Amino acid sequence: MTGTSTGPVPTTDRSKSAARPPAGGRRRRLPNESALLGSVGVAGFLAVCEIVPRLGLFPEKYLPPVSRILAELGQRLLLTSFWNAVADTIIAWALGLAIAFFAAVLLGFVIGSVPVLRAFTASTVEFLRPIPSVALIPLAILVYGVDIGSTLLLVVYAAFWQIYIQVLYGVADVDPVAEQTARSYGLGYWSRLRHVVWPSSLPYVFTGLRLGAAVALILTITAQLTIGSPGLGQQIQVAQSSGALTAVYALVIATGALGVLVNIAVRSLERRVLRWHTSVRGEVAS
Repeated sequence: MTGTSTGPVPTTDRSKSAARPPAGGRRRRLPNESALLGSVGVAGFLAVCEIVPRLGLFPEKYLPPVSRILAELGQRLLLTSFWNAVADTIIAWALGLAIAFFAAVLLGFVIGSVPVLRAFTASTVEFLRPIPSVALIPLAILVYGVDIGSTLLLVVYAAFWQIYIQVLYGVADVDPVAEQTARSYGLGYWSRLRHVVWPSSLPYVFTGLRLGAAVALILTITAQLTIGSPGLGQQIQVAQSSGALTAVYALVIATGALGVLVNIAVRSLERRVLRWHTSVRGEVAS
C-alpha cells in the first residue's frame, strides 16, 4: 500500500545528469594534472623565498632572494670544477650502492631461505642495524683517511641494511602453496630460487633499492661534507667556511636536484623490470 502510493519522482534528463555524479563517483582528472599542481606548488615556494627576504621578513644575509641563488647556480653550471664535483658524488654514490645491493641481495636470499640462519643472525642484525652511519666517521677516517674509501664505508653500511631487510621480507612472503607446488614438481633449491622466490621477492628488492638509493646519496653528501672527500659536499663545506652563503644555497639546490634525478631513475627502472607485477600495472593505469 505504502509502496504504491509514492510513485517515482518525475525528473527531466537534464536534472538527472546534473544531480548524477561523474562515472565511478570520482572526478575526472585532467591530463598531467599532478604535474601541473606540482609546478604551481614549486612556483609558489620560489615566490615566497623571493618575497620574504626582500620585504625584510628574514635577513638577506641568512636567506638571499631565490633569484640571486639561481643566478649563482647558473654561474656554477658553467664551471668545470662543479661538474667534476658532481661526477665524484655520482661515482661514490653509485659504487657504494652497487656494493651494498649485491651484498644485501646475496646474503638476504641465502640467510632468508634458511630459517636456522635467519634465527641465528636475527639478534646480530637488530644490534648492528640501528647504529647510525655517521657514528662510523671517525673509524672511516682512521682506516681510509679522506679518500673515497671512507665515503664508501659509510654509504655501503647505510644502504646495505635498507636493502637487506626488504630482501628478508620478500623471501619470507613467498606463497607457501607455490613453494610446495614447486617442490612437488621436483624443482631443486636453485630452481625454486630462480622461478619462485626471486620473482616473488622482486617488489621488495626494488623497494629496498629505492630506499637504499636515497640513503646512499644522503650519506655520500654527508661524508663529503664532514670528511672532506671530493664532491658536492666538499664544495658546500668550502663555501660555508668562506662565508659564501649564496653559493651554499645554490649547491644545496644542486644536491636536491640530484636526489630527484636519482629517484626518477630508480622508479623508472622499477617500472620497467616490474611491468608484469600488479602493483606497477595499477600504478601505470592510475
